[in-house]
Formats: sequence, C-alpha cells, structure tokens
Amino acid sequence: MTSKKPPRPNQTDQDPNRLAPDTLDLNNLDPDKLDPDTLDPNIPDPNNLAPDKLDPEKLDPDNQTQVQSEGDLPQGPNHVAIIMDGNGRWAQARGLSRSEGHKAGAEPVRAVLKAAHRLGVRYLTLYTFSTENWGRSKEEIDNLFELLVSYIDSETMELLSSGVRLKAMGDLDRLPREAQKALIEAEKLTGVNSALTLTLALSYGSRAELIDAARKLAHLAKNGQLDPDSIDENEFAQRMWSSGMPEPDLLIRTGGDKRLSNFLLWQLAYSELYFTETLWPDFSEKDFLAAVSDFHRRQRRFGRTD
Repeated sequence: MTSKKPPRPNQTDQDPNRLAPDTLDLNNLDPDKLDPDTLDPNIPDPNNLAPDKLDPEKLDPDNQTQVQSEGDLPQGPNHVAIIMDGNGRWAQARGLSRSEGHKAGAEPVRAVLKAAHRLGVRYLTLYTFSTENWGRSKEEIDNLFELLVSYIDSETMELLSSGVRLKAMGDLDRLPREAQKALIEAEKLTGVNSALTLTLALSYGSRAELIDAARKLAHLAKNGQLDPDSIDENEFAQRMWSSGMPEPDLLIRTGGDKRLSNFLLWQLAYSELYFTETLWPDFSEKDFLAAVSDFHRRQRRFGRTD
C-alpha cells in the first residue's frame, strides 16, 4: 500500500532558514482520527512467531530451503542496528552514479524491515546519514535527502498498516526543511504503532550525541536542578538522542569494513558485532537471517563468567 497524497514539491536544496522540529505545528495530524480501515487487521503478533528454541542450522545461508514456515524462524534480537555501507562501491562496480547506488539501497531496507518484523525484532535502527556525511558534495547531499523524502512519502502508509513506528534521531535541525517536515508528519502518523520501532539515524554522530548529553547535564547542574554527584549511567543515557530505546543486541555492518564509524559508541558497549563483505544494495533477507543465526550462536556474558 502506498500513500495517496500528492507528491511533494522538489525542494532538495538546504534551506538557510532551517526549521527546527520543535517549531513545527503537529496539531493538524491527530492519530486518534486515523481511519481504522487503513489498518491491517491481520497484522501478526511478532511475539507469536518465535519458537522457544532455535536450531541455527535452519538459518544457515547455504541451507535456506530448510526455513519453510514461520514456525522455523528464530526469536529475533530485541534491537538490531545496521551500518548500511557500500552503496557507492556497488554503483561504481556497475558503471553507475553514486545516486543510483543510494537509490538501490532502498530495497534492502524494505527486505530487512519485513524480516525483522517476522522475527519479532522490536527495534531496528539504521545509520542513514552521519555528521561526517555533510562533507560530501552538495549534489550528493541533495540527492540523498530527495530520496529520503521520496521513501517516506511512498512507505508511510505501509509502515502504518504494518504496525511499524517511524522515528528519527540526530542533529535534526540541520536537515533540509522538506525532510524535517516529512519526518515529523510520518512520526506523528505512525506514533500509534508499537510492533516495531524503525529509527533513522540522520545527521547523527555518536560523539556529538555524547557532547550534547553532557551539555544538558552541565546546564542542569549549573542551574541547581541536578546534583553532579547524582549523575550515573542512567541519568546520562536519559539525555541522549536515543533515550527511551534499549541498547542494541546486534550490530550489522555491510560493505566489508570493520569499524563503528562514530555510530552508537555508548550504546554498543555490549552488543554483538557482525561484519559482512556484502555491499548494502545486495544485502537480502537471507543475509539478515544469517546474521541473526550467527547472533544466536554466541554466548553473551556481559563481563561475567559462564
């Protein structure tokens, strides 16, 4: 199902008068007035799809034919984060422009979201645009945000009917005006959902997030609203952009590089890391299942003994 609203005007240039999210009027989008006929009554409960025990062999990437029914699917990690890397290299290998690579990267998002929903994953966080990405050419940046707005316009109603809630985190006031408006409208519409939360990390950098949290705590302490001695991990985490979201159980990075690239440095302290050579546009549901299978083979100790 796709949105029936008319397409947005082409407004991809960054507006010098960027509009911060807290200045936008959201009152014209009331979730309580949504038409219930747009919601799919047959949305499965993700908690009913996962067996009590997992046979990792059934999810071996070379033996996918054994996965024949939803009863064979494993319990997904509660929170999966993904660094979607390799769009440019994928395009270059095919003699295409980088924009074509970014466009091809939309399909794996759909495939992974579908697979995550089936496995009972409750949170899926995608590293969509980093603070470092602002150093790319204006043409590429404009193209990326045009694709983002197009994706939101075409997918919001599908997310709504599938029980998926869309959120964004990062230094969002740096985004182009049209992208901000599209995100806030989609967040408002899908805010009624709770089966799975899809978070897009946009204009996101973990160091910037940590500095922002520290500044918030410093201001509270300076104004006498917070005792500095009371600051602990929980107090700090509540001031971060990811506040309210559990720490990832599994991080997947495509494209072959084995680094975090300033993504969720605080939150990934005890996450399992999975690296694959597969470039993001080639990443499929089968690849996602392989990563989840690998996750279930690991023993998580969190610094403790067996």
